Amino acid sequence: MIQWTYENAKRCLILSDVVVATDSDEIAQVITQIGGKVEMTDPDFSTGSDRVAAVAERYPNMDVIINLQGDEPFIKPYMLEQLVQPYLEGGKPEMTTLAYPLVKEKYPHPGTVKVITDLHNNAIYFSRSPIPYYRDASTKAPVYNHLGLYAYRRDFLLLYKDLPQTPLEKIECLEQLRVIEHGFKIRVCLTEEKTLEINTPDEYEQAQHFEYTCE
Repeated sequence: MIQWTYENAKRCLILSDVVVATDSDEIAQVITQIGGKVEMTDPDFSTGSDRVAAVAERYPNMDVIINLQGDEPFIKPYMLEQLVQPYLEGGKPEMTTLAYPLVKEKYPHPGTVKVITDLHNNAIYFSRSPIPYYRDASTKAPVYNHLGLYAYRRDFLLLYKDLPQTPLEKIECLEQLRVIEHGFKIRVCLTEEKTLEINTPDEYEQAQHFEYTCE
């Protein structure tokens, strides 16, 4: 799974480098055997962002850092391009993430993280609960299904890792809320589809029959 994630990231031609950050000797061995780059990190890190930030400190020449987690073996290279598009266009958002159109059936499910945005595509809130409340069912709101991919300005990532955890982050168990609660912004970039993440035994079973086309 880690190998597939790594190889799909390598297919994204706009990336300067792809590094696997891990505290696992087994994962490190898998990646080095295929000629990949690995950075070993502290096993006591509490979040993926902490792990990515530790590696980012070793790469001072990088301006933008992507956090792509190993449970995304079916990520498509064009999605990574969409994630960093604001930077490619000359913008300097502190952080970006991806979202795609929310399927109505998944709206009430806590496993589906919802994100609502302002008129400039900056995240207002992420939640496992249904948001917003539709007083008038005929209206539409900027609510999307969040995908757990992030890109950061390097200087902001190094700042973010030292920000204390926040109440809403702890309640929802969503680390990106720490950014909003401390007054920073997350630009939400839209994509057309969702890849199959593998977080549960059911999703692992689905992956055995998942038809994937790399783009």
